[in-house]
This record gives sequence, C-alpha cells and structure tokens, in this order.
Amino acid sequence: MSLTAARAETIPVDPNGPLLIVDVDEVLAFFLRGFERTVNAAGLQLRMDRYALLANIYEPGAGEPVPIERGKALFDRFFETETDKLDPVPGAADGLRRLSAIAQVVVLTNAPAAAREGRGRWLVAHGMDYPLIINEGLKGPECARLAARTGGPAVFVDDLLPNLLSVKEHAPAITLFQSVADPRLRSMAPTDAAVCARHDDWATLEPALAAALTR
Repeated sequence: MSLTAARAETIPVDPNGPLLIVDVDEVLAFFLRGFERTVNAAGLQLRMDRYALLANIYEPGAGEPVPIERGKALFDRFFETETDKLDPVPGAADGLRRLSAIAQVVVLTNAPAAAREGRGRWLVAHGMDYPLIINEGLKGPECARLAARTGGPAVFVDDLLPNLLSVKEHAPAITLFQSVADPRLRSMAPTDAAVCARHDDWATLEPALAAALTR
C-alpha cells in the first residue's frame, strides 16, 4: 500500500539521488472524465466553455451554469466516492516504473482529506504504488521541503500553471514540466514556456523527465 503522508517531512528521501515529484489529476489520471461521470449521474451536463471547472456545470438545455455551491457539492461527492474509479493516463504507470529505476518518485496531489484512502487505493490498483502526499493549496512549499533533502536533481510535473509558478518561486532549482492529459483542457490550460517545458503525452514526457533527472 502507498505510504500516505500529510507532510513532506515524513517521506523518506534519498539524500543523494534524483527526485521526481508528480501530480495525479490530468497527469496520471483523467480527472475531468471521472468528474463528468459524477455530474452526469446527477442529471447535469459538463460543458467545457471556460477553464473554470465549477462554472461549466449546466442543467440540460440551460443557458446559465448551476450555482457554484451546487457544483462544489458534486465536487466533494466525487472525491468522497469516486476518486478511486478514475481512468489512468496511457503510458503513465509504465513511464513512472522506468523512471523509478533512476530516481525516487513521490506523488504530490491536492485532494480533500476524504479522498486520502481512495487516492492511495487508486495508485496501487494502477501500478503506481509510490509515496503519496495529500496537499492543500499551492505546491511550492511542499516541493521545496522535499527537494531540500536531496543533493540530486529534482523535477516536478503538474497540469496547473499556478502550482508550477509556486514551485519556481519556492524552489527555483527544481526543473518544471507541465502535462495536461484531457484533450478538452489542453488548449484552455494557461501555460508559460519561459517557466516550464510542456508535454501532454507520456511518450514525450518520459524521455524529457529522464534527461532532466540524469543531467
């Protein structure tokens, strides 16, 4: 079973080896697909009109989205009951398995406390049984605490630019990569080539990570 921790300090880190820190949603797992199933089960529709998840939920045929509070209730329900039912991103498990031969892998995900066990089960079930940190808020501080404990190169992968910018601020030595799995989100997701390279497919992401981890 994955080692699940609340803070970076409780994760054992190789003081000399490379470190790969990786997000879950839209990097290892298709979050949007899974959330859409929860929305549809409630008799609603998810229309990706803008890059704002809870503002894209509609009653069938409606011209305005449902109130944000209703969307937030669905979001919470999803994490309580469906987080272990997500579809894995093709190539992610095999890519991490190969990369784990050259670097320590730590999974750093933002999720409510209620999703802790389900997220751990999901990782194990899909061949990604690596130490897991459940985080709240921007990820820069946690990445900085992890990377400070090794003298080797550190790499971080996330789909959200704010998290990548946070890591750049708190731990500028970490090499950053952006990856957005769901095709519906790729053109919407804010990105910045000056901050990080972007690879939306593990076929190109894996070799780029390997090069950064062995530089």
